[in-house]
Amino acid sequence: MDTGRRTALLVVICLAQFMVILDVSIVNVALPSIHDGLGFSETGLQWVVNAYTITFAGFLMLGGRASDLLGRRRVFLAGIALFGGSSIVCALAQGQGVLLAARAIQGLGAAVISPASLAIIASDFAEGPERNRALGVWSAMAGLGGTSGVLLGGLLTQVFDWPAIFVINVPIAIAVVFAGRRLLSPDGEVAQERDFDVAGAVTVTAGLTAIVYGVVRTDALGWGSAGVLVPLAVGLALIGAFLLIETKLARAPLMPMRIFRMPSLRAANVVICLLGAALFAMWFFLSLYLQQVLGHSALETGLDFLPMTITIVAAATLAPRLVARFGARAVLTAGMSLAAAGLAVLSDIDPGSGYAPVVVVGGVITASGLGTSMVPATIAAVQGVARSESGLASGMVNTSRLVGGALGLAALTTLATTHSNAEVASGTAPLVAQADGYSLAFLAGAGLCAIGAIAASLMLREPAAAAAPAPAESG
Repeated sequence: MDTGRRTALLVVICLAQFMVILDVSIVNVALPSIHDGLGFSETGLQWVVNAYTITFAGFLMLGGRASDLLGRRRVFLAGIALFGGSSIVCALAQGQGVLLAARAIQGLGAAVISPASLAIIASDFAEGPERNRALGVWSAMAGLGGTSGVLLGGLLTQVFDWPAIFVINVPIAIAVVFAGRRLLSPDGEVAQERDFDVAGAVTVTAGLTAIVYGVVRTDALGWGSAGVLVPLAVGLALIGAFLLIETKLARAPLMPMRIFRMPSLRAANVVICLLGAALFAMWFFLSLYLQQVLGHSALETGLDFLPMTITIVAAATLAPRLVARFGARAVLTAGMSLAAAGLAVLSDIDPGSGYAPVVVVGGVITASGLGTSMVPATIAAVQGVARSESGLASGMVNTSRLVGGALGLAALTTLATTHSNAEVASGTAPLVAQADGYSLAFLAGAGLCAIGAIAASLMLREPAAAAAPAPAESG
């Protein structure tokens, strides 16, 4: 494949990843309009977000395995078609059940697209500087999708109403399918037996879904309630059953345990899980702080995020060069340390701190750390993995980020809410108590990133072969 064709392929892959990550965040600003349009209760409204993120996280491992067994091209294009079709149903939904079901199908499509797109990069771009640059662009687009969702959601909702946030996916999906059919390499030989390990797929998907569901419900029920503890216990039991199936019973395991013998993959997934927890929490709490404490409109809030959006893209674009010069371990450690420092700055927020002094400074520092961290973590996770299992490794990377994000957000939201309620009960003004709760959550997020920096420094090791291209790249 010549350079021009490879560049065009990368654009198509990154556009798909942008669309998938965009739909994690774009609905947040539109939720009040969806509430009014379809009559959701306050409790039911959260499932417009959760129906997508839970199915996305729960089916990622199966999506990654499907790309290995059925072929990356075939699975990628099918996932795009499923995502685009379900987006149309979301936009046309006239009832709550239809919208939630379509959002869940969107999540299933995303769970197929994301690992397949990363597997295509891992298989079609040579390991070393070429693949690292491709991963840098892929990570930048993923970051752009997450951060621009607030801006696009506010703009589209304000101008066209909430169905527009789903309609925007349709032309992107059509463009990706048509371009992908021409640019994607033929699948060639795929696994002959195509054993999907159905028992393993069902138990790990149900287990992850139950755990994420239980943690998400803590926002409404509290950690000690049966509605939280029962799903968590069921989820853990299913994960235990999954491990038993994979190690003892499955003929062709969905997740061969031998893959965890790779230290770089283990370390990368630990760090990415912590990174996801900090990333999800940062956007969530900053959005609430800007709108509910500082009184900014939805569109103003989207514009407020522009400095962070630009910083993430710039940092992720620069990261491959830094990896080539200093190695993934050093860059990942530095990136997580930067993210921890930025979140520590954000923990200084209060109703009078304003936008520029704390939010811009802390947000930009955090965004630079997040953008810098994602690339070396992804490189480490897929480095040295056999081509036949690149989809599996890719699915693990994305699962770690989403599950970490869901668990971290639920835990930090509970922490912030509990702290705020206690302060209000003791006589603190509501806005001050709300900001204090967010401040504590940011401080906890800083702690998670600091742990991630330590884990990267102690657990990650540079493979000898990976160090060879560094002199040429640095020059």
